[in-house]
Amino acid sequence: MPPPAVLRPHRRPSHRIRATGLTIAAALGALLLGTVPSPAHAAPARTTGSADATDVADGEYLVGRGIADVTGEAAETGMMGYSSFDQKTSGIHQRQRSRAFVVVDRANGRRVAYVNADLGMIFQSVRQGVLTRLRDRYGSLYDEANVLLSATHTHSGPGGFSHHVAYNLSVLGFQSATYRAIVDGIVESVVEAHEDLRPGSVELGTGTLTDASVNRSRTAFDRNPAADRAAFPGAIDPAMTVLRFGQGDRDAGAISWFATHNTSITNRNTLISPDNKGYAAYAWEHDLEGVRYLDDTPGFVAAFPNTNAGDMSPNLNLKPGSGPTEDEFENARTIGLRQLDKAREVYRATEPTGGGVDSRLAYVDMEDVAVSGAYTPDGAPHRTCPAVVGASTLAGSVEDGPAIPGFEEGTRTPVAGIIDALRVETPAWLAACQYPKASLIPTGLLSNVLPVTPKILPLQIVRIGELHLVAGPGEFTITAGLRIRRTVAQQLGVPLGHVLLQGYANSYSQYVTTPEEYDAQQYEGGSTLYGRYTLPAYQQEFARVAASLRAGTALDRGPVPPDKSGRQFTFQTGVVHDSPPAAKAFGAVLTPPAASYPRGGTVTVEFATGHPKNDVRRGGTFLEVQRLVGGAWVRELDDGDWATAYRWTRLNGVTGTSKATITWTTGPDTPAGTYRIVHHGDAKNLFGKTAPFTGTSPVFTVS
Repeated sequence: MPPPAVLRPHRRPSHRIRATGLTIAAALGALLLGTVPSPAHAAPARTTGSADATDVADGEYLVGRGIADVTGEAAETGMMGYSSFDQKTSGIHQRQRSRAFVVVDRANGRRVAYVNADLGMIFQSVRQGVLTRLRDRYGSLYDEANVLLSATHTHSGPGGFSHHVAYNLSVLGFQSATYRAIVDGIVESVVEAHEDLRPGSVELGTGTLTDASVNRSRTAFDRNPAADRAAFPGAIDPAMTVLRFGQGDRDAGAISWFATHNTSITNRNTLISPDNKGYAAYAWEHDLEGVRYLDDTPGFVAAFPNTNAGDMSPNLNLKPGSGPTEDEFENARTIGLRQLDKAREVYRATEPTGGGVDSRLAYVDMEDVAVSGAYTPDGAPHRTCPAVVGASTLAGSVEDGPAIPGFEEGTRTPVAGIIDALRVETPAWLAACQYPKASLIPTGLLSNVLPVTPKILPLQIVRIGELHLVAGPGEFTITAGLRIRRTVAQQLGVPLGHVLLQGYANSYSQYVTTPEEYDAQQYEGGSTLYGRYTLPAYQQEFARVAASLRAGTALDRGPVPPDKSGRQFTFQTGVVHDSPPAAKAFGAVLTPPAASYPRGGTVTVEFATGHPKNDVRRGGTFLEVQRLVGGAWVRELDDGDWATAYRWTRLNGVTGTSKATITWTTGPDTPAGTYRIVHHGDAKNLFGKTAPFTGTSPVFTVS
């Protein structure tokens, strides 16, 4: 009889946090691993102690953190970011996570919930779904003003989770399973952070990182005034800002902001991946040298959000997948490690930050803002315009990847009818308002037909100690971000370094450039929806939000974005049925592993499988690497780990036959021993019933 399998809790997929276990981990970890882990690979530890609220000194804050899985459909779903009809998911390289932090001001009970998720964007649809779920659970405790949702901007995740056509078009419409996974995962991470609240500390630090980004729109950047360009001598924003969280005398987590596109991995890839920022978070939380937390709970939660990254590319050679190497996955790892190394350096030098927490939010109709001359380059009043997508948007960013497909002459796709409906002539008055943009699609005039792009956007400012986060619902260039930060800092009466532009937050409305950059009509300018004075409108409205925050007064929230959930479509077919290859069962091994592998070798096993859409296994896994330890099988890795990959391949579309290919690239520090690969899947029969199955490979050794 084979030894029993000892399956560790799903720490890597779900990262559930248990306070009692963390106490044990902290104490035993200090004894067995040393009081201070290697600074190159782990968070510096403080003196360990009990996590119980009664055992820690009173502090200004309560701090909680949580992690949850937000991975959607892993096969035959269009991916979000590059807008390519041909880029559809075919497996998982690493799962996507939502990382949440809740901070409470103990003096007055005010709180904020900050979320950073491994997603391309946060759409209004997601924010509406999350807020509804939090309201159902907590009443008014978490609301529109004190919940900030942000995305890392990975382009390697499944799409179709917006309620606006422009962002679902290449995905063939709304994908409900992916949407549910994202909303469920974000809510779960906030719930975990809420339940993890302990007396704690917040510290702030800053540094500079100059080898993880390059300006991909230098022609437009150089149009800005000298005073703006002088703030960025290398035409990049090198600022790394770190918030360090402690619970009592134990490290709890960090948020490390840095401006670079999360696009090291190109549109040739079809495996789900959180890209360079996701790798940075994974590497800090798991430790690169393989140190594991003794009770299978994370001892540290690390988020790597973006700031004003609109014109910042990680592709240092200014072409997709190039720089610092010619291997896109190695680039993701390297750019991630550069962010991680700088974040750890700053983390070790943070200083306590006081001042409590607070937040304000207003909704603004960005298609109809009268902008004061105080915010415009010529000092004259101007207006924003109904949204228009410019012709240059079609070309995309040649440094990171192409953009909107489907408008070429004679193109026929499953969404051809919708594309035809979008071919509306831009009226002269709107073309004049959007000048010098070459108008392609007047999306702002189509809302009565289809919800194409958003109109009403949330503008939010969140304060955590001395740091003020300006939550921008789009992709702001570094100079656009600088001008907003200056405006808000002046209104708040705080140093510029205490104001940060949090991009990709709460909604998504494409790009925001300065008026000078807009005139160049590069990709970013063509994608600035509301015209030349979009940025001045943001400055003016964020100043209004900041004034309310500083004065402590109530703020009129303005017009609320409508719920578009009832106006969704999909052209994506579901799973009809699955069947295994002839004379095989689901989970059967089609290609076994070799008998043995050297360290550094790649293990490959193929299984008969069902369609991954049958169950996205959120909080679970499609694979396990198990090692024989003391007569029992122990999980070492799963589909959330960098060293593994799960690939799904359709073998026969008529019979519904498919295979799963699982690979594991062993490392130089992989323990010698006996291993096996386990595959978990789900299959649908002809009657529509879905059932789980498990397949197990023959054993092999690593030495």
